[in-house]
Amino acid sequence: MAASEVPVVVSSSSLKTDTSPVLETAGAVAAMAATPPATAAAAAVAAAARTGSEARISKAALATKLLSLSGVFAVHKPKGPTSAELLNRLKEKLLAEAGMPSPEWSKRKKQTLKIGHGGTLDSAARGVLVVGIGRGTKMLTSMLSGSKRYIAIGELGKATDTLDSTGKVTEEKPYDKITQEDIEGILQKFTGNIMQVPPLYSALKKDGQRLSTLMKRGEVVEAKPARPVTVYSISLQKFQPPFFTLDVECGGGFYIRSLVSDIGKDLQ
Repeated sequence: MAASEVPVVVSSSSLKTDTSPVLETAGAVAAMAATPPATAAAAAVAAAARTGSEARISKAALATKLLSLSGVFAVHKPKGPTSAELLNRLKEKLLAEAGMPSPEWSKRKKQTLKIGHGGTLDSAARGVLVVGIGRGTKMLTSMLSGSKRYIAIGELGKATDTLDSTGKVTEEKPYDKITQEDIEGILQKFTGNIMQVPPLYSALKKDGQRLSTLMKRGEVVEAKPARPVTVYSISLQKFQPPFFTLDVECGGGFYIRSLVSDIGKDLQ
């Protein structure tokens, strides 16, 4: 999928384009063929004015429909953009469809369009991002209070500063003696109610700024203390050294990156 495409589950009737002005313009052209030039010119001007007026009405109707939308839907987040970037892209598309100003202008003018996402997927992850619009934004917390499921691929023998494949390699060790049984044997340790230290490169904040932003600036950031998280189930789906695939069902606030890193440390 191209970066500019955002697949959205939205009712086709919610933002329907009004095609009637096009039909009426075609009728005006047909009528002009049988009238004198002066009359035809006047008819063309009137038709153009009528079409422009109706187009403005149509855009106004679309804007009204957009601002009245309320609900929750899902979008597919590809690898690359952050969850916030994808949400901004979606908002721009919706506003453009309804002929409304850009989000930057809307922010200054206190635009009433409300849109937000529940949960956050890393930029390197792809999957379902739940989006709320209008009153639906208030439903996100309760809807996402249940479990979430992830398929994660870990790589043995390497550690990175971001705990994922996008980061700088900080350590390398041999992994040839690690077996499938070794990994399966320690998974039980990471099941149930456990304590987990969030990664430094994350959306968690310090003094109002994301830890990942501070890290990229080169500032010294202390790790957040371990916090309670829940893992309902975890299983090894595939083992092809140096890679292994996990199927994880967990609660909110859980970091797959931290899980893979912790498994690697235990395997040492």
